[in-house]
This record gives sequence, C-alpha cells and structure tokens, in this order.
Amino acid sequence: MYTFSHRAVGEWLLLDDRHVERVGTGEPPESDRVVELPGTTIIPGFIDTHVHLTGTTLSGIGIPIERARSAQEMLGFVAEELTHQPSRILAHGFDETHWTDPALPPLADLDELGDTPVILVRADSHIALANSAALHQSDALGEDGVERDPAGHPTGVVRREANQHLQRWFHETLNEHEIRELQLQAAATAASRGVTCVHEMAIPESRGRRDVEILLRHRHQLPVDVVVYVADTDIPYVMDLGLETIGGDLSLDGSIGARTASVTEPYVTEGASGMLYREDDELAQFFHNAHLAGLQAAVHAIGDGAIEQALTVWERVYRALDSRQRRHFRARRHRIEHFELPTAGQIERAAALGLAISVQPAFDAEWGHPGGMYEQRLGERRARGMNPFVTLMARGLEVGAGSDSPITPLDPMYGLWALETHHDPSQRLSREDGVRLYTQGSARLAHLEEKKGQLTPGMQADFAAYEHDPMTIDDPRGLRPILTVSMGREVYAP
Repeated sequence: MYTFSHRAVGEWLLLDDRHVERVGTGEPPESDRVVELPGTTIIPGFIDTHVHLTGTTLSGIGIPIERARSAQEMLGFVAEELTHQPSRILAHGFDETHWTDPALPPLADLDELGDTPVILVRADSHIALANSAALHQSDALGEDGVERDPAGHPTGVVRREANQHLQRWFHETLNEHEIRELQLQAAATAASRGVTCVHEMAIPESRGRRDVEILLRHRHQLPVDVVVYVADTDIPYVMDLGLETIGGDLSLDGSIGARTASVTEPYVTEGASGMLYREDDELAQFFHNAHLAGLQAAVHAIGDGAIEQALTVWERVYRALDSRQRRHFRARRHRIEHFELPTAGQIERAAALGLAISVQPAFDAEWGHPGGMYEQRLGERRARGMNPFVTLMARGLEVGAGSDSPITPLDPMYGLWALETHHDPSQRLSREDGVRLYTQGSARLAHLEEKKGQLTPGMQADFAAYEHDPMTIDDPRGLRPILTVSMGREVYAP
C-alpha cells in the first residue's frame, strides 16, 4: 500500500466509518470486519478534475461515430440507428482529423438521412453538424454560429450559441429519471476506474440548469464524491444551490480542433485566429463579484489569446485588492481549465496570481504527437510547446489532472500513460509524479487536501486495490481495480 504520506507504505488500513483511523505494518489490529486482499496494491483514490457526467454516459451508449474514418462511414452509423426509429438523435465524438478526407458532410447529405432531427457533435464539443429537421425544430437558425454558404443557406455546421442551443434542446427532452440514470452510470464508470471523486463541469448553456439541479439532489447517493462547478455567471443562483465554486467550463474560447480557440497567431489552415467569447469588462465584473462572494471561480481557456484575457482580467481584479485581500485571493486558487497553449510569460503571471490549473493529459496522447491534430492546426513549432505539464509544476503552479470525459476516456490509467509518453520528452512525468498529480494535485484544486489525496489518519477513506502494482507495471493502460472504496463505501468490486 502506498499512502503518499509520511509513512510511505503500509500493510493494513484501519477504517472508522468514512475515514482512515490507522495505517501500519505487521499484525493488524482487531476490527469489526476484515477484508483480506492478498497480493494486491492499494493506492489513494484518483480524482478527475474535469468531467461531464451526463455527457459521459450519453456518449458511451450512443452511436459510435468516433470510430468513423470518413464522413460517409459516420452517416452510415447514423442511418443504421435510424432504423430503430428514434424521435431524435444526438451523437458525440467525430474527429475529421482522423478521416481519409477531412471535409465535413454538406447539409444535403445530412438531410438524406430523413426527417428525424440529427445532431452530431465533434469530439471537442465545439462544433456540431445538424440536419434541417434539427435546425428548424430546435429554432437554432436564429442563433449566432450557424454557418452559411455565400447564398446565405445553412451548411449544417454550427458553432457557439447555435451549437449550445441545439445541445440544450436535446437535453431538455430527457426526463429526470433518465438524467439521474445517466449521471449514476457515469459515476459508476468512474468507480470502476479507481476514481473516487470527480469535479463535475456543468454547462447550463448546453444542457440546461435542470441537469445540474438534478445532480445536486442525488449526488450524495452516487458511488463517488462529486464536486460541482457550474458554468453560469449568475452568482446568486449558484450560491442558492449551496455551492462555493462557480464557472468551471465557462468558456473564454473554443477548441483547437474546431479552430475556435483564441490564438494570437492564425491557424495554419486558414487565416482565422479563433475567437473570444466574452468581453473584458463583462469578465472582470464576474471575476470581481465571484471573488468578493467567497467563491472559487474557474474558466475554460485553451489558446494563448484566451489565456491572455483570463490573466489580464484576473490581474485587474488583483490590483484592486490590498495586501491582506491579495493573500486571500491567492489562497482561493481560482482555476483555469485546460491552459493548453501558454507562453512562458503567461505561466509566470499565472503563478504570481496563485492560479490553479486543471490539465487533461490524454489530450496530448490523442492529438499532440507529430502529425496529429495540434500540428495540423497550429504547425510544428506551436504544437511542440502545447500542454507543458512539467513546466507548470516546476514554476510553482497548483496543477491537477482530469479527462474532460467524454472528450477523452474517464480513465486515469490512460492519463498516466499520456503523462509518461508526452510528445515532448522534457515534459514527461514519472509514474509516481503522475499518480500524485491525479491524487494530491487534484485534491488541492478543490481545496480537499485535508480530506483526500493520501491515506493517513483523519483522511477520507478513498482508495483502490489492484492485482498489479500501478506504480511499477510497464504499461498502465487497461489496468482496473479489483476494489474501489469511496468515503468508506465499497463502490466497485467486479
């Protein structure tokens, strides 16, 4: 057993209900119940800092468009599903950078599928394809972000508000029981991967407020602990939910794959530089009021343009504070999600502000290697500097790791492998450092370091047991626990 505490290893663990009472070696003390796990290795439970629970299950049970290697193959998957006569379809995960021909299908091809509304969401969720039935029935045509041809006709590609509107229209047709089941299944998936806590990134603009309100009503019955961040700027609403966090996946820009991430140098395949979704003054008011309300605020910023906006506005808020208030500011650990394309100067400024960074290691595994999507969009030079995990940690930033599931799998073992095989050898982490990033680092991002991330007396009883040692196995991918315990509850045992 690895404790990640001052007693580095142990042979037995004594629990007192939800907490660790003692860790030791030799003969175990008497207890009311004994669970023997001979030959196994126990480590603290993983914490995923960026998850979309409802979307995780919907993606897992939906049409596997992520497997498509052409537009026509993707539409073939959809046509097969339509033989079951669904009332509407939303599928997630296509990535045209993996296709033999990356051209997106035209609206005419989407409309050939029939009169059933069809929404196909890109892997990063920042672009969707919609047929005419979906565009008309959802009233998305009046929203900003509907791509049109020179004659003014929709092409079937939607971004920004139109994309969010379409996805929200679909999700609001789900009833409360369906949403609860989707969230439960995703939490169960997390437990089966040795994850004992997730940071839910609720996005009312894409799923409606009902999604997070339902989650809050039953989150304590879920198999893993759930910390909730709501991408809503309505501070009284979030405080009325009883939360001490706000923002999360509140987007300042889009994604590299969709070419909507805000970058200071244009994308190599077109002259555009992405876009910023919010005005500086609007963002400053939100940051300032959220901080004064005692909330930890988080925002999504991927490109260096969006990172620059986040830092500039946070600095504006920080400068308005006196010395004592600045200490409180730094202690709040306001977050930036993703932080994929920072400059060296931006890293230093983020560290000076005491910001915390939520990274997604599997992004690099999926798109960061030579010839991958990042290089296709940004060119070799900029792609080489993306996701500098080691540099972030070395410069003193608080860093935790997550999956952004369903964007990449809710699987910390895949994340560990991604950290060890980073496209830049200088940014690779050792196994132990990777596990600490997913446990202690992730705990600190939600101010849970006194409760989670290590196995020591007084900490919550969050751990997983494995037949093979996660710290020494050559390739951790596919390694699954034989037991997961979250806050003293046995939540997974195959």
